Amino acid sequence: MRVYVGSLGCKLNQSEMDALAAKLVQCGHQVVSTPAEAEVCVLNTCAVTHVAAQKSRQALRRLHGDNPQARLIATGCYAELAPGDLRGLPAVELVVGNQGKEHLEHLLDGESGGQDTGQPPATPLVASLDTSIAETQSPLAARRTRAFVKIQDGCDNACTYCIIRQARGPQRSRPADEIVAEVQAQRATGHQEVVLTGVHIGAYGQDRQGSQPAGDLWHLVRRILAETDVPRLRLSSIEPWDLPESAFALWEDLRLCRHLHLPLQSGCDATLRRMARRYTSAEFSALVTAARRAIPDLAVTSDMIVGFPGETDVEFAESLAFLEGLGLARVHVFPYSVRAGTPAAQMPDQVPPPIKAERARAMRALATSSEHAFQQRFVGQTVYVLWESARPEEEGLVWSGLTDNYLRVYTGNTGRLANTLSAARLVALTRNGLQGELERSKSGG
Repeated sequence: MRVYVGSLGCKLNQSEMDALAAKLVQCGHQVVSTPAEAEVCVLNTCAVTHVAAQKSRQALRRLHGDNPQARLIATGCYAELAPGDLRGLPAVELVVGNQGKEHLEHLLDGESGGQDTGQPPATPLVASLDTSIAETQSPLAARRTRAFVKIQDGCDNACTYCIIRQARGPQRSRPADEIVAEVQAQRATGHQEVVLTGVHIGAYGQDRQGSQPAGDLWHLVRRILAETDVPRLRLSSIEPWDLPESAFALWEDLRLCRHLHLPLQSGCDATLRRMARRYTSAEFSALVTAARRAIPDLAVTSDMIVGFPGETDVEFAESLAFLEGLGLARVHVFPYSVRAGTPAAQMPDQVPPPIKAERARAMRALATSSEHAFQQRFVGQTVYVLWESARPEEEGLVWSGLTDNYLRVYTGNTGRLANTLSAARLVALTRNGLQGELERSKSGG
């Protein structure tokens, strides 16, 4: 059977669809690169915000438009939380919640009897994930340079704005031996970088303590660095309370990417308390300072929510000023999105949408300025870039890649750079990153 596999949202969603694609191939199916080639299209949906849910519906309609004859299967967080919304869309034949997602290859073989498994359990999306909404893509058609390895699922936190707990269930970790083996396998297939991902990776191992001790996240990182030769190991989002200063020594191994995504959500302590976040702005600032002191040229990125219920003009100004003082490398800014079933949805003093939109514009402008300031620090330096893809322009191919500390670099080159690590001298800022010139005498990580 010819199957197209697509994903929206976070790195965890992408990791799950990569795993599904591999299983489908093992079962004898053919994973195709475009919907038009497929007999079945599978979409891993997102529901972290109402915009994500809307984009999930739009993506399913687009898949149907691209191939009206293909059967559509919707899975993921939106399918878990609101299966009825998806059952009514054109050509959606099956809605499969997160619990059934791991067995989709059997559903395609007819072993399920065609039963809809989309009933939502009484179980949370953790907004600490990188929740920017990506375009639909086939896992086997992209991301040849970086592999996303899922180390855990679910969350036991109680952030008042977050619906992912209900979509993903309680915290549960994969066995460490299984994860190390997967990293080794990804390396054997040529991946230069592995990203450890999950809903709440900082809680890794906590659910396994007692019966089957697996160690914590930092023990897992040590094992991967010791037992694999992966050139780059990157961590996805880490909650601030999960990052002890004792872990900073791990970055002495230069293969561990100098990038920490620490979700802040607000720079105002009163707002943080309403969100049920487990730190103060001062504690967050102290953590960032300590991390930068220990890890040279570290990129610290974050998430911010504006317009949270009860956020006054004074609280927003406090949050904005705090963010300005941090000097972060990149910030994802989200207007607060009401998610039914969360405590925040019932809070008084909901902020009107026009005010949320204006605050988001102001904070994004600050985030852009902060990102450019971070990038400017590296102009004139030579860095190592993992090249990912190229686009044609009038003067020829322009390649795009990432440094270990999350700088986006572009260079013109007619050769094939995909999935290679090479040195580049950064010569100027561009609209979307930095312009680099290859230094052909240098290679490596």
